[in-house]
Amino acid sequence: MIKAVIFDMDGLLINSEPLWREAIIKIFNNLDIPFTEENCKETMGMRIDEVVHYWTVKLNLKNIEHDKLVNEIVDEVIRLINEKGEVLEGVHEIIKLIGLENIPMAIASSSPTKLINAVLEKIDIKEKMQVIFSAEFESHGKPHPSVYISTANKLGVHPNECLAFEDSPNGVLSAKSAKIKCVAVPEHSMQGDKRYGIADLVIHSLKDFTLEHLKTLEK
Repeated sequence: MIKAVIFDMDGLLINSEPLWREAIIKIFNNLDIPFTEENCKETMGMRIDEVVHYWTVKLNLKNIEHDKLVNEIVDEVIRLINEKGEVLEGVHEIIKLIGLENIPMAIASSSPTKLINAVLEKIDIKEKMQVIFSAEFESHGKPHPSVYISTANKLGVHPNECLAFEDSPNGVLSAKSAKIKCVAVPEHSMQGDKRYGIADLVIHSLKDFTLEHLKTLEK
């Protein structure tokens, strides 16, 4: 039986994945480090401090102020979200559907708490969430399962009693590694990616999720 539903945030509830890419590309380019959309997709779903570390090592970047760079990217994403962030299709409908089933809901995101709060206030769903948790409080971000395990614990349920919704391959891997059933909602450019094959269900949009899907996944 599904006793809780846990949502990722970026790219699932709000159109922030393109905004993350825009911010990362801008900040890296400001440092004269060429960066592309494809680079960003390589680390999609990871915690931003781990993204910066990943590219610092991979590109052998020198004299990078890690924490300063992380904060600059996060602040730019918040600015972009406030300027042009939009709730994604089906978000309010699925929250209503889950709410009518009296199933507690939570957020488990790789984003820092200040960004999570900015997004949830922007799309007006903060009060619907029983738990809001950031991987910034874990030793590792997604695809490590710890953020999902901790969120389930905060909800008072076992991970295998939860259902997760994710948009990125790293997020799906995080949920499945925590023994949580997972619905994948890839963004258009990622649809068909074989890494989503481990998900229990793949849909094009949250609006496509139905009560029948929920009952089937409970079996």
